Amino acid sequence: MGHLFADRAEAGALLAERLYGLRDPIVLALPRGGVPVAVPIVRRLGGTLDVLVTRKIGYPPTPELGVGAVCEGGEPVFDTRLMDRLGLAEHDLREVVAREERELDRRVSAYRGERRLPSLTGREVVVVDDGLATGVTARAALRAVAAAKPGRLTLAVPVAAQETVRSMRPEADEVVVLATPAGFRAVGQWYGSFGQLSDGDVLELLAQR
Repeated sequence: MGHLFADRAEAGALLAERLYGLRDPIVLALPRGGVPVAVPIVRRLGGTLDVLVTRKIGYPPTPELGVGAVCEGGEPVFDTRLMDRLGLAEHDLREVVAREERELDRRVSAYRGERRLPSLTGREVVVVDDGLATGVTARAALRAVAAAKPGRLTLAVPVAAQETVRSMRPEADEVVVLATPAGFRAVGQWYGSFGQLSDGDVLELLAQR
């Protein structure tokens, strides 16, 4: 099974070709991995680039497994079907949610300082990430943006699990995905280079906008 994209920047350039009809969009990247995907989109389309900070709420015994997510300006969103299978209730995750909300606040401050998000009301808004596995962080982001009453809301990702795309369609006006390959296990498997990004990397990319 080969890679679909050399790296996130190539994926973003290909995604930009599918979004060419957008006019002066606000492109909100989910950090950290969504930022290098979003940069070539804004270079191609124009508009405004910013981050929309989300944090995964992990299953305590296996934190890599996301059972929910929280987004700045929004309420925590939970994968209720997965939580039912794991025998988890929301109150079981109070400490995890509080810890992730603290980290979310830290990252918002690191990436944006005192600057607020631009007003989304009535605007063309595109939420960008590097891929969707369970999609729980993207769902939290879309619901937070939808609450701000954008004119049109698009989710754009290079690669995603097929079932996740189906479940995400009611959350946005449009979901743009370049590939939904079979045998999807993790986002990184579809990239030749999928290195971890630091806060410094994110700030450097945002400075290029």
